Amino acid sequence: MRNEVELLKELVACPSVSGDEDAIARLVESTVRAWGLDVVRDDTGVKVMVETGRPGRTLAFISHLDVVPPGQGWTRDPFVPTIEGDLLYGRGSGDAKASVATMLLAALDFAERRGDAAGTLVVVLGLGEETKHTSMGRAVATLPPISATVVGEPTNLAIAIAQRGLMMVDLVARGDQRHAGYASQGGFVNAITELAKDLVKLPALLAERDHPILGLTTVTATMLEAGVSRNVTPPVAKAVLDIRSTPAWDHSEIGPALKGALGCEVVVTSERLVPCETPADSKLLAAARRVSPQVETFGSPTCSDWVFVRHTDAIKCGPGTSRRSHTADEAVDLPEVRAARSFYRALAEEYLR
Repeated sequence: MRNEVELLKELVACPSVSGDEDAIARLVESTVRAWGLDVVRDDTGVKVMVETGRPGRTLAFISHLDVVPPGQGWTRDPFVPTIEGDLLYGRGSGDAKASVATMLLAALDFAERRGDAAGTLVVVLGLGEETKHTSMGRAVATLPPISATVVGEPTNLAIAIAQRGLMMVDLVARGDQRHAGYASQGGFVNAITELAKDLVKLPALLAERDHPILGLTTVTATMLEAGVSRNVTPPVAKAVLDIRSTPAWDHSEIGPALKGALGCEVVVTSERLVPCETPADSKLLAAARRVSPQVETFGSPTCSDWVFVRHTDAIKCGPGTSRRSHTADEAVDLPEVRAARSFYRALAEEYLR
C-alpha cells in the first residue's frame, strides 16, 4: 500500500482504542516489512529504521497508533473511513493516523532515494498515548541517541515550536462536620467556604512569568467534590486543578508557589507532562524552513509524546486539525495528508545531509 490516502483508510478501518492496539501494530509491521524496510514490533510499539550506510545524525519521526473511544454523536461509522470532498472521516483519521501513514511512506520514499544523505531515519509509533500509560518513553529508551525529532500530531502542517505541559493538583480544604441549622452560632469551619477562598485566587496565580510564545501558565479548577448531606457542613472539600504550564515555570517550582499563595492543602497528583520548547538554534527548524519557507510556527496548547524527546532538537508537525481531535465525525483534510508525505520526506533529506 504505497498511496498515502489508501494507507490511511486501512489504518482507520483497524480499530485501535488505547489498550487494544495489537491488530494495528501487526498491520503496520506486515505492511512495512512488505516494502522491504527494517521493522521491529514489541511491547513499546513499532519501530522502522532506515540506515543510509554513512555516519551522521539520527532523525526520529514519532507518533502513536492508539485512538480515543468513538463516544457518541457520530453520523458515520467511526471505523469505516469515508471520503466526502476533501475530507476523510473516521476515528483517529487526524489524531494521529494521518501522521502515521505519511511518516511511514516518507520513510519509504527516503529509503528509495537516499541520495547524499548520511545518518539514520527512524519512525517510532507508540501505544497508549491517549492515556497515562503511553509507551513512548520506553520505546525511545531502546533506540540509539536521537539528534532531532518530528512529533506527528495534527497541526495543519504548521510547526509547533513550544508545547504546554500539564500538572494535576488536588486542592483540599478541611473543616468541621456540623448541622447546618446551627450556622448562625458560628464556632466551626465550613470546608466549602475555605475552598472557595482559594478558588477565587486561581486566575491570578503564576502570572508573573509570561512565556513569549505560550503566554501565561493557567490554573483551572475542573472538578469539585464535597458534601455529606444537604443539611450538613462537610469535613472535606476538594477541587481538581488543571495546570497548563509553559517553559517559564519548571514543574518543581509550581507546587511550592501554590502552597505559598493558597491556604488549602496542595497535593500534586501528576507532573510528568512537562512543557517543551524547540531550541533557539534548532537545526531541524532551520531545515524545515528551507524545505517550506512559508511555514508558520506557533505554540501548542495540547500535550503529546514530545515530553519523551524534549532533550532533542524537536518540533511538532502533522496533517489534520487539532480541534477535530476526539470529536464525533473526526476528519482530516486530504490535501494536507498528501502534502505531509512530501514534507516529511524532504525534511529528512534536508536534515540528514
